[in-house]
Amino acid sequence: MPRHVRKGDEVIVTAGNFRGAVGTIVRILTKADRAVVQFAPSVYDGAQRKQRIKALRPNRINPQGGQVALDRSFHLSNLSPVVDGKPSRVRFQTKDSGEKVRVAARGGKELGVIHAARDGAKKARTSKKTTTKKTTKKKAAKASEA
Repeated sequence: MPRHVRKGDEVIVTAGNFRGAVGTIVRILTKADRAVVQFAPSVYDGAQRKQRIKALRPNRINPQGGQVALDRSFHLSNLSPVVDGKPSRVRFQTKDSGEKVRVAARGGKELGVIHAARDGAKKARTSKKTTTKKTTKKKAAKASEA
């Protein structure tokens, strides 16, 4: 199922205590509709953001020990891709070649290919569908009687 954000995308958090924070998606949790986001270290310094910190014991590699801020998970509805430093909505477009791509609504920048052209794929729509209203036999009979 196509989603507006994918692994490796640069995203901005649009709601909650981390609102306005920019990070990169490390992992998508599909069953929970969540994404694990890794932020730059500067995001963790403020007291206004609730941090999840893990204390490290001293070892040979890290003799001082210390604290490490953990990556956070957010619901997908609270994330937006970043295009030119600003959050953007995403459209899905099918090209003439048959490949499906994600396109930023702000600026029209292509964000990535969802899937390549498939055999027997439908071509991109050039005009809207025109459909006729379907009628049942009963309605057709009533219309002819009246």
